[in-house]
Amino acid sequence: MAERDAKPGLRRYLQAGRDVLVWKLEGLSEYDMRRPLVPTGTNLLGLVKHMAGVETGYLGSIFGRPFPERLPFIDEHGEWSGPNADMWARPQETSRGLVDLYRRVWRHSDETIDTIPLDTVGEVPWWPEGRRELTLHLAIVHVIVDTQRHAGQADIVREQIDGVAGYLPGRDFPPEWDEAWWAAYRDEVERAARDAAGSA
Repeated sequence: MAERDAKPGLRRYLQAGRDVLVWKLEGLSEYDMRRPLVPTGTNLLGLVKHMAGVETGYLGSIFGRPFPERLPFIDEHGEWSGPNADMWARPQETSRGLVDLYRRVWRHSDETIDTIPLDTVGEVPWWPEGRRELTLHLAIVHVIVDTQRHAGQADIVREQIDGVAGYLPGRDFPPEWDEAWWAAYRDEVERAARDAAGSA
């Protein structure tokens, strides 16, 4: 496939995941955006903050295009400010500020995609010796996979908060799949699970 044909599709899949992560914050309180709902602390605003960092690395610095701002989990000495510092928002970090940062990162990443050939090779310094080289094409795929993985986590976390589910507003489920439909469907899945466990 020619590069001119590949880049728009890659950008489309990447942007789809980005849009989901930001949409999952809509309508929530600061608390609900930040609160951990699983034992490992996964939270919606932390996923946005994390992916901002992922993109600046894989679609920026490894191709000689460092993001021009210091990221909020990097201290004044250029070190991480603590374990998993990119996975949660501190009280002084606003949700609007982190979403705006993520959007600025998108623009920087998109410029990388637009201006550098897909076969350009970068080096990932945090990968093991001997396996650090990565083409821009594979770097984009890597970021798409990571973004979509975290978008899936955001689906589950948001549904736990207030029951909101789906890919984007109005784009997923038929209108007849209302609360009663979902309750009946869930009951059917639960019965099947119990029946399977009983016959095992």
